[in-house]
Parts: sequence; C-alpha cells; structure tokens
Amino acid sequence: MYSAPVSEIGFMLRHVADFGRIAEAFGGEELSEDLVDAILGEAGRFAAEELAPLNKIADRHGTPWNDGAVTTPPGWREAYRAWADGGWNGLTAPEEFGGQGLPTMLQVATYEMWNSASMAFAIGPTLTAGAIEALVSHASDELKRTYLEKLVSGEWMATMNLTEPQAGSDLGALRSRAERNGDGTYSVFGQKIFITYGEHDLTDNIVHLVLARLPDAPAGTRGISLFLVPKFLVNEDGTLGERNDVHCASVEHKLGIHGSPTCTMVYGDKGGAKGWLVGEEHKGLACMFTMMNNARLAVGVQGLGVAEAAFQHALAYANDRRQGKAPGWSGEGMSPIADHPDVRRSLMTMRALTSVARVLCYRCAAAIDMAHKSQGAEKKSWSERAALLTPLAKAVPTDIGVEVASLGVQIHGGMGYIEETGAAQFLRDARIAPIYEGTNGIQAIDLVTRKLPLSGGEEVRGFIEELRAIVNEAATQNHDGFAGMAGKVGASLDDLAAATDWLLDALKEGRMAEALAGATPYLRLFGLAAGGALLVQGALATVRAGVSAPADALRIHVAGYFADNLIGETASLRLTVTEGSSSLLAADAALMAG
Repeated sequence: MYSAPVSEIGFMLRHVADFGRIAEAFGGEELSEDLVDAILGEAGRFAAEELAPLNKIADRHGTPWNDGAVTTPPGWREAYRAWADGGWNGLTAPEEFGGQGLPTMLQVATYEMWNSASMAFAIGPTLTAGAIEALVSHASDELKRTYLEKLVSGEWMATMNLTEPQAGSDLGALRSRAERNGDGTYSVFGQKIFITYGEHDLTDNIVHLVLARLPDAPAGTRGISLFLVPKFLVNEDGTLGERNDVHCASVEHKLGIHGSPTCTMVYGDKGGAKGWLVGEEHKGLACMFTMMNNARLAVGVQGLGVAEAAFQHALAYANDRRQGKAPGWSGEGMSPIADHPDVRRSLMTMRALTSVARVLCYRCAAAIDMAHKSQGAEKKSWSERAALLTPLAKAVPTDIGVEVASLGVQIHGGMGYIEETGAAQFLRDARIAPIYEGTNGIQAIDLVTRKLPLSGGEEVRGFIEELRAIVNEAATQNHDGFAGMAGKVGASLDDLAAATDWLLDALKEGRMAEALAGATPYLRLFGLAAGGALLVQGALATVRAGVSAPADALRIHVAGYFADNLIGETASLRLTVTEGSSSLLAADAALMAG
C-alpha cells in the first residue's frame, strides 16, 4: 500500500528547490512552514487513504462507453467530489476566482502524491488546472466570469483538444474548422482523438478547449485559433442550458491508465458546436501553449509519482519474499530477497532515479514560480530558466517512471508478470507519459534547438556553473564520501559542458542534422548530470541540518550511490552526442534504402 513520502518531499522543497525564496515572493509570513506541512500532510493522507485503494479497481473496471456516455470506475465520483471539496483543484488558481493563489511548487508536490496513488485519477484534474491557467491568461472577462469560478472549484472539469487522426505532433496539419456566427460566437466542426476525460460522469459540465481553423486562416500553425466549447451551454444566470453539438464517439482501449477515459470527440454533427474565441483569431497556439507548458511539467510529475509508487511496491515485496540465502545471512530458513546484493542494487537504482525525478520537477516548478513573481531583467532570467528546465522536467522523469516500473516488475520475478501483484500496472500506466504532451524526442529537439540558444547560450552555461558550485562546495566537506561524490558528479558536469558547447557550435554552423542526432542522448546526459548535482545539494543540506534520522543518512547514501553507480553513463553519452551523429546518419540512410 502506498505511503506518501511527506517528509522527503518537504525536505526537497525547502533545501533543494529553495522554497523559502518562493514563500517570500508569494507573501512571506502567510506561507509558513506549518501551513506547508499541513498541506503536504493532508495531501499525503488523502492520496494514501482515499485514492490509492481505488487504483486497482479502476484498472480492472475501465471506463465503459454506451451511446455517447462514459461511466467512471466505482468510487471515482465520490473520491473526486471529496478531492474537489478539499480545495485541491484551486491550489494555485487566482484568489479572485476562488483559488488559493499558492505556488506551482506546492501543486507539483501534491500532484506527485495524487499520481502515486492513481495516475488515471490525477490526469483529469491536471488538465483542468492547465485550462484554468490558459483562461486566466488569455480569455475575455466574460468567459472568465462564466467559467473560471466553477473550474477552480472543481464543479466543472476541462479538456485540451489538439490531436486529430492526421495531426499528432504536427499541429499545422489539423483540419477542424470554425465559422463566425456574427454574434461573437463561432460554430466548430471536426473530430479530435486521444482526448483525456473528454466525456465522463464526474461533473455536470465539461469545458473543452479546441484548436480549429477559421475560413480565412493562414496555412500551418499560424492559422490556428483556440475556442472554448462547453458540453452544456451556460445560461446568463450561470445555470446549465441545452446540450451543445459535441459528443464522445468512442473510448480507446489502452495499455494502461484504464481509469482515465481517452475519447474520440466529434464537433458539429448537428449544425455546429457553439464556441467562444480564447485570445485572438489565428493566434490560438500561443494560448494553448500556456496550457501545454503547464501540462508538460505535470506529465513529468506523473513519471515521478509512478516511480515512487513502483519503488514502494517493489521494496515491500522484496522484504517479504524469501529465496535462497544472501551472503552473511544468519537467520533461519531463506533470506528476504532484499538482502541479495543484485536485488538491493535494483532497489537502490529505483530509489536514486526517483529522487532525480523529484529534484528536477521541483527545480522546474521553482523557476516557474519565480518567473511569475519577478519583474524586469530578473523575470527574463527566471523565465529562461523555466524554459530550459521544462523539457528536462517532462522527459527525464517520464523515462525514469518507465525504467523504475520495469525494475519493479523484475524484482517481483515471475509474479511481476502476473497482474494480481500490481507491479505490471505501474509499468503499463507509466508507458504513456514519455509519449503524450510532446514525445520525449520532441522535448529533446526543443531543448537543443530552442532552449540551449537562449541568451546566446549563456542561460544554460550559467545553470551548469550553478551546479558546479554545489559540487565544489561538497568537495570541501569533511564528511565521509563527499570528496569522491563531488569528483564523479563534477566529471559528469564536464561531460555536460563539453556536449553543450559542441551542440551550440553545431547550431551556429548550420549542422542541424548532427545536432538533432545528438538531441535525445544529450537530454539524458543533462538530466543525469543535473540530477546528480541536485542530489549532492540535498546531501549537503542534510549535513548542515544534522544527520539525526535514518532518512537523513539514506539521503546521503542515495546521492553517493547515484554518483558511484549511475552517473558514469554521462561519459558515454557525451561521446554519443559529439561523435555518434555521423555513423547514425549514415546508418539511417542505409536503413531507409534497405
């Protein structure tokens, strides 16, 4: 059974993500440590006691579709209502619309726990949170008055409608269309696929944000507009009116997240779905990216949440399952498999990778918060830091989620391949996260071609130097193992710096194919090197605070294990980036010819 790691989450927030600075930016004394502890504690309780017990039930039940209606799993509606009544949906929303105006960092921390308890449950509210941010930033005052309060309260939920059968990652190919009605509204027509929570029975209304083209739209992504299309139209007094011309034609039968309905949505079968423009005509992609950037960090948190749950599940099994006799075993009978060195290696790898996922997500959230609260040059600097870290925070934790869940199945042995143990569900659920909200390959392209050149490359170089300062401080500590840890993590930062310089030169010289060939290995290199340095930061903070509990000693041990066993991969990744592109491109040509 899942137990929320509230203490570890709180420690990382304060000592690695610098929550003190965030709290000061958001109001100082009002955002006290006691309040943060209360929020984390209650979120952990709700996740463990209310959501986690429903996870396996939802996986088996799925989301049946019948004549356009979708039924969520048993207990789902009650759990969602209790969750919304707890105020969780409006944690970061503006207070003027009923939200609490708290930092993104706290939302990320709570969403880690929701996703550990049930990724299928958490993904629905994740999209609503993104829609709230998009509407706050781009919607008219009238739309804000009509929709935001009920979205913030959780009375209504929202979706994001981008993908079409012929337009996945390339949104310039979408064909959904909209027509002006002459009264300020629009009629929307088209089909959207893979729409998460496009139809369900959790709320009375569902607010769809839909990308479509107007008749005079320019070609490509420059001709896309964003429309708000509700399932039910809303009367002037705020009550629900007639059903809009939108329906769910089917739900997908998926590998995982069975409790989350993934819908095919059809707009305009009966003359046109009534919609309202969000932002300006032909500039909808900029509005949608407000929602997508929020969602990319949130998907990274999905990988983190599943990794934590899979680790806990595997650890419990390894302590209970007995096979053979581990070296040094003196007890009666067989020893727990957790005592066998190879299984212990897998468990430590799971723990260390999960910790890397956590620090990357929390650091990205901190940059987003500071970008929201800063002004002038400082705002520009924090905005660039958030932009740099977003592809890392999406891609690295989602890859880690799959890797850790797979190790969990392996630790279970043959029983891991049997659904009843629950280990397989983590792997099935985690596998979608590297794919949606921009595949991890797209995140790597974004990182290399758009984020590395920020401020002429000075943003990424500055971040690397900040990480190096952490390692240099660790090298001066009179604490067992810190010098060796600092040396190995420092070498990984050398690998990162060299690969970064090579890619920036390639971009400057127009060697785009070579740069793109190295993008995915570079992203992993960046994640491992940065994650290792941030684990060292956590270890340093632990020593400064005093090692007083087993969790403190373990935090230092995890950082050391990562440095000794996992971070060495950056050396080979550096060579892959700087020397591997020519053979890849040559092999690609041969492969295509064959």
